[in-house]
Amino acid sequence: MILVINCGSSSLKFSLFDGEERVQSGLVERIGEVGPELVVGEQRCQVVAGDHGEAMQRVHEVMGVDNAIEAIGHRIVHGGERFFAAELVTPEVERGIEDCAALAPLHNPAHLAGIRAAREYFPEVPQVVVFDTAFHQTLPERAYLYALPYELYEQEGIRRYGFHGTSHRYVAQRAAELLQVEQFTGITCHLGNGSSLAAIRDGQSVDTSMGLTPLAGVAMGTRSGDVDPAAVFHLARRRELSLEQIETMLNHESGLLGLSGRSQDLREVEQAALEGDKRCLRALEVFTYGVRKYIGAFLAVLGRIDAVVFTGGIGENSAAARRWILQDMKHLGLELDSARNRAHVGREGEISSFGAKTRILVVPTNEELVIVRETRDVLVGSAGATDHG
Repeated sequence: MILVINCGSSSLKFSLFDGEERVQSGLVERIGEVGPELVVGEQRCQVVAGDHGEAMQRVHEVMGVDNAIEAIGHRIVHGGERFFAAELVTPEVERGIEDCAALAPLHNPAHLAGIRAAREYFPEVPQVVVFDTAFHQTLPERAYLYALPYELYEQEGIRRYGFHGTSHRYVAQRAAELLQVEQFTGITCHLGNGSSLAAIRDGQSVDTSMGLTPLAGVAMGTRSGDVDPAAVFHLARRRELSLEQIETMLNHESGLLGLSGRSQDLREVEQAALEGDKRCLRALEVFTYGVRKYIGAFLAVLGRIDAVVFTGGIGENSAAARRWILQDMKHLGLELDSARNRAHVGREGEISSFGAKTRILVVPTNEELVIVRETRDVLVGSAGATDHG
């Protein structure tokens, strides 16, 4: 069995897999805050979880002694340029994750806390780290470099990294299976509270909408997406805001929430727009237009594509958002079938019109399964290297 761990700054999600089947999952939330809770299935109870160590102790108690855990796979948000693939946790790997913490200060320290806590409560179990950024390490220089002084890239690592890599990898592989092609070439749209698109050629990422951080790209639940950098200077001067205040605004008070003034949840924004709320309608238009614009840009990058694939909470479940995104794209070979689109809410399948030049798919993502597979591959590779040593 493989235990998958995803640590946030104040949460710890866990799932136990037997082969490729999830047999148990849960969440410890509000770690280090007032009233931390353990959620397993429909059950919710208050627990002691002052830090990630105590939260991992709660996970250990849930797992019990009967679960033969072979390995623990951790999701890591940022691997910088250091990590191209999943790796077995070693002191050197931990130092590498720590070195990348400046690029993801809200995420990597929490991931390290999870690794160290797991070592304490599962001391004999090997641990593997799987990086969100690794899938995008195939981007060419022309796609990942910013037009800034080059020494900022050399000395500070300022470049486009991209995120949601495990999701883009999974849906690209699954799309190849559905389309019966050896390697997928196309555009994957991971749309949810956080959203990103990827241009994929022959199974490899060649461009993506997120950048140095997950703030760039299309508008999201609370994140602004692409904004003229000069807006930061303007706000600092005119509103006398600090960098920290502007950072909070762009990450937590913008996107659908900021535009609508109502919610970061697209379902609520859609419903309010239908009821005549003009701000919500405007927020919906900005979000879907941004996705459509990136699809057009990535079509120009790739030329020929097999399909456009929708995934993530919005991509899988909002037929209305998909319809808005793909409107007026028939001239580019993208033609949505209305009945198919409505029928594929939360389930896999094709939603393009019969005979359309380019296929359009809905593929529910499964990032945890990618972590399970990559964890197992690392263990097999590690065992092989030991045998040949």
